[in-house]
Amino acid sequence: MPQTKHLFAEPKPLLADNLPHLPGRNPSAHKGQFGHVLLVGGDRGFGGSITLSAHAALRCGAGLVSLATRPEHVAAALVRVPEVMALGVLSANQLMGVLAQATVLVVGPGLGQAPWGRSLLSAAAQAKMPQVWDADALNLLSNAGVELAPGSVITPHPGEAARLLGISTEQVQADRPAAVRALVKKYSVVCVLKGAGTLVAGLSGQLAICNQGHPAMATAGLGDVLAGVIGALLAQGMSAFEAACLAVWLHARAGEQQGQLGRGLAASDLIPAIRQLLEEHAPCTK
Repeated sequence: MPQTKHLFAEPKPLLADNLPHLPGRNPSAHKGQFGHVLLVGGDRGFGGSITLSAHAALRCGAGLVSLATRPEHVAAALVRVPEVMALGVLSANQLMGVLAQATVLVVGPGLGQAPWGRSLLSAAAQAKMPQVWDADALNLLSNAGVELAPGSVITPHPGEAARLLGISTEQVQADRPAAVRALVKKYSVVCVLKGAGTLVAGLSGQLAICNQGHPAMATAGLGDVLAGVIGALLAQGMSAFEAACLAVWLHARAGEQQGQLGRGLAASDLIPAIRQLLEEHAPCTK
């Protein structure tokens, strides 16, 4: 009996006219209606990563933004983004209070793979709320038997995807759609496979591709910004797949705009551009 070959539809391009929309806000809106994003990361030497994520979450409309990081990074974070509630934590026990108040978690930027990061990740994994796992959280996920909460998103680059699947980076790149679908199946979450032609795969078989972007985006910190944008959109009530699609497009289109200035693009350059694009696409006022 011949084997049946399962055929999948081609990825749907993400374009300005087919993106999901973030709903407008009533005149009586207040911060409590738009979620509380808690961002966890920033081990020694990497405080900038999680601060970039927090800044992006704030600028994309999250009602409240908290940051849990190494105590020595708190002062710098408050200087950079004073609107964020910054908490210095030495252990997972100190994370529990703010964790109980959050509605969405972003975990991983600058987290590291030392005991400090592993303990915080273990606490986050037990929280029953939508989460965005990025960077070092994904490296730790590949060696841990944890399950992410429903409505969560993972954002691997090809190397991280390879570790999560137990294959080579070359195999991931040889069939990116198959790889991103395999990650969705393995972890039961929405997956964003970053890189040229970023793919977004959902749990119901949806697959989208983003062809925007610019070579100037080949620089550190852009993934941290993307994670914060996804977290903010989740906090405002978007589904995981819709939040990931809109965030990926906003991020890539902002990079395309800023990349026209040439080399030297900094990740923080994208944040005001993303804010403007989000407002153009989905105005705040009804």
